[in-house]
Amino acid sequence: MLPSSRAVIFDLDDTLYPVRRFRRSGWAAVAEHLERTRGLDRVRSLRVLTGVIDGARRGQELQVLLDAWRLPSVLLSELLGVFRAHHPHLPLPDVSKHVLASLRPDWKLGVLTNGVAAVQARKVRALGIEPLVDAVVYAVQHGGGLGKPEAAPFQAILARLGADPSQTVFVGDDEWCDIGGARRMGMRTVRLTAWTGLSGESRADAVIPSLAELPSLVDSLLTKGKVSDAA
Repeated sequence: MLPSSRAVIFDLDDTLYPVRRFRRSGWAAVAEHLERTRGLDRVRSLRVLTGVIDGARRGQELQVLLDAWRLPSVLLSELLGVFRAHHPHLPLPDVSKHVLASLRPDWKLGVLTNGVAAVQARKVRALGIEPLVDAVVYAVQHGGGLGKPEAAPFQAILARLGADPSQTVFVGDDEWCDIGGARRMGMRTVRLTAWTGLSGESRADAVIPSLAELPSLVDSLLTKGKVSDAA
């Protein structure tokens, strides 16, 4: 398809919804698994897991849980498999629904997401995103399989949307994968801080604390001069 459409492309995690909700859903699945297979109290397991979310061992929640129950570390891969394979309960935030609905009459909409494709696909289904956009692309399925910020995933979503990068706005939370990758493709970029609370300098064309600010912003971004970013 020849490029002909203006487009807005979104990252998924911490852009269209807070990824913390997926983690909590996965932890609930792990807690239920341990209760079912080893008779361990589900409520206590969830309390242990959620207690780590903002602590020094953030990212090591499953190991902390094993330590709390004095279970061998060899079980880590089993619990990780439960976490990754579970079918999450993930309501799409109202702000995301409203923004997608307001943009769709005038823009092609896409989602480009990193992460294990099967896991990301379950998130997309749970959130009910596919009917709200024109294309969903799983970045690791393109190029070298490393995902964003490789060029190939961005090229794939642009091709699916029939959009030119100069007429495309990319919205994401990650400065390297989202903003850096999209800029190198010649897209306009918006960094969203709503779910991460991250601050500091950004190379994005705009930084917004809420997705609700996006619809009034995208038109003006495309009237700016050509993006130049060799970094």
